[in-house]
Amino acid sequence: MARRIGILVNPDAGLGGRLGFKGSDGRAAEARAAGAEDRSGPRMRQALERCQNRMMGVEILTCSNRMGSDWIPMEHSVVFETPEQTFAETTREAVATLCEAGIELLLYAGGDGTTRDIIEALANPELPLIGVPGGVKMHSGCFAASPNAASEVLIAWLEGDLLLARTEVMDLDEDVYREGRWSVRMYGEAMMPASPRWMQGAKMRVEASEEDEVLEALGDHIQEVLIEDTERLVIWGSGGTLRTIAEGLGFNPTLLGIDASIGNNQVGTDLNEESLLELISRHDGAYTLLVSPMGGQGFLLGRGNLQLSPEVLRAIGIDAVLGVVTPAKMLTVAQLRIDTGDTELDAQFQLKKYLKVLQGYRTTRLLRVATD
Repeated sequence: MARRIGILVNPDAGLGGRLGFKGSDGRAAEARAAGAEDRSGPRMRQALERCQNRMMGVEILTCSNRMGSDWIPMEHSVVFETPEQTFAETTREAVATLCEAGIELLLYAGGDGTTRDIIEALANPELPLIGVPGGVKMHSGCFAASPNAASEVLIAWLEGDLLLARTEVMDLDEDVYREGRWSVRMYGEAMMPASPRWMQGAKMRVEASEEDEVLEALGDHIQEVLIEDTERLVIWGSGGTLRTIAEGLGFNPTLLGIDASIGNNQVGTDLNEESLLELISRHDGAYTLLVSPMGGQGFLLGRGNLQLSPEVLRAIGIDAVLGVVTPAKMLTVAQLRIDTGDTELDAQFQLKKYLKVLQGYRTTRLLRVATD
């Protein structure tokens, strides 16, 4: 008897990433009007193209058009008709229909909001999920590290090589998030194929009150080496570590956006892809991109900083990327994960094998770049 898997795409997930929206909940139409292109659908197609020749004896059930069939390169059956406009309730209805059709696993593309909608609609909470990362933020543990990783997890599960494990479903309050405040909570649990290599795990928020001196030392290093070079454009990635350092140097950074400085002058605040490219094109000097990996997951690029698009990264060059990691966060980061959304660019990072990270005053180390 054929194994039945369900495939679901949230077509609106990730639309606001390059625009600096920091989430697409309720803003899909605005994002599309501003020129945003589909993200989750193409990433689902990438995952399926990688494994399509290894899925003999698998029956695929899905939704019509952009919630499924548009992105599936192999034979499949449509069991849910996608309406012209889709909402959270549409996702829940589609999941309920797929469950009624007897799927044994759900492969879906979206973000944390999509995951919340899915677990609310599951008839069987033990049904395993594999998330293809397609949103702006993916804090939940049921996402694979990349579309290629999702493909490997799926095949390993189909071949009986993986046990199931329970993981947390996390999400941010996007209204609060857009205001620059962090409010994350657990919304439930989900089952997933257990694979530390291919699954990203849940994000950890790393805090250590005794690290004030470390952050001050990191700021001293950045001031002496980068800021005092008045011809250097410094692009500040998102996150609490970099915001604290930037504030200590007299800047007014955004917690969850991308900022920029030249010398002691802040020349960009909450920049999106377009404004970053414009700023870079006008600059004649050197570049440094400061980014801090996500605690627990280790993502340096591709989670919460989609404004740093492949076009932006190519414009500054991957050698301009400098990680910033405090000792507390270092304990949770064994390797650096890169998911730019461009397979060729990801491969360039992986060819380097190691990236330099700053962990203290004039103290750097090399961390291995994870491979798919």
